[in-house]
Amino acid sequence: MKSVAKTIEEYINGLPGDRAAQITQVRRTILDNLPDGYEEVINWGMITYQVPLSIYLDTYNKQPLMYAALASQKNHMAIYLSGIYMFESKQKAFHEAYKETGKRMDIGKSCVRFRKLDDLPLDLIGRTIASLSLSAFVEHVKQIQSSGKRRTK
Repeated sequence: MKSVAKTIEEYINGLPGDRAAQITQVRRTILDNLPDGYEEVINWGMITYQVPLSIYLDTYNKQPLMYAALASQKNHMAIYLSGIYMFESKQKAFHEAYKETGKRMDIGKSCVRFRKLDDLPLDLIGRTIASLSLSAFVEHVKQIQSSGKRRTK
């Protein structure tokens, strides 16, 4: 369910039931660990952490590069970890670390779905968000674009 909210506050205030508190707590974890330079905005109908176009404009769709995002969907909430999913090794390490937490894994191509906050290993989410600086992310995207590859090890 794509939100039409224009601000983060509007997005959170429009959430049903106890989702506002849960999304707020996950958002706090992301913000506490987000490397410098990424911006937090509403984009693609969700709370998005992205590379500002003023830093990197050469994207395939002329939209900012999404590093991560946080969304409330119809039947679940989700964290999109687009940044780490561009690295096969980071994706594998994330999956292994997630399994070690003992929490139920509900992972899609680039997202972690959860129905309640207790399902989510917030510590791991924080470490994962902190793991890729803006400059390293942009440099990796440039390398992918120049090589024609989509993901690297």
